[in-house]
Amino acid sequence: MPTAKLHITLPEDVWIHQVSSTHPNAEFRVLAALPAEETGVGLLEITSSDLPAVVRAMDDDEEVVSLELHEASEETALVEFETTEPLLLFSVQESGLPLELPFTVQEGVAEIEITASRDRLSAFTTQLEAFGMSFDVEYVREMVDSESLLTDRQQELLDAAVEAGYYDTPRECSLTELAEEAGVAKSTASEVLHRVEEKIIKEYSEG
Repeated sequence: MPTAKLHITLPEDVWIHQVSSTHPNAEFRVLAALPAEETGVGLLEITSSDLPAVVRAMDDDEEVVSLELHEASEETALVEFETTEPLLLFSVQESGLPLELPFTVQEGVAEIEITASRDRLSAFTTQLEAFGMSFDVEYVREMVDSESLLTDRQQELLDAAVEAGYYDTPRECSLTELAEEAGVAKSTASEVLHRVEEKIIKEYSEG
């Protein structure tokens, strides 16, 4: 199943785009989000060097129908809010895609990571466009499940190699040391790890 990272440009007439663009140094971290019938409720962590002005701009916007400040320090605030324009939530709801939290919004752009089938990812991007949101894809990665590829013996030696630092840069463990720790011949350790690497690399490449 692929994991995609998207940079989504929110519509300019939506409150979060306006507030975050007016305050480009502010970061809006969405910790929770829930679509209601015609609105969306969310929990934001706002970080800014001009925090009072950011919260005030958010509270003054007509699309934010309620705002409650839970915690605040000099540059960070925890804010619960309700908005009439939760476009990302509507896009997620229409595509049937689970939205992974938290995600951040800065200068009108939301940065989110999603793990889903290719069909659902495609449906999500279609909904983004339908709601007037453009996006850039930073990456799409196919996750490889090593446990389903490897035998128990291969998995055990791979785990031992990782724990011993064999795959660290620089290496913390030589092949000889790894073989001794695992109680196998050096040639056996070399062959098993080569087969492990071959399986994982081929699976990743094909994916």
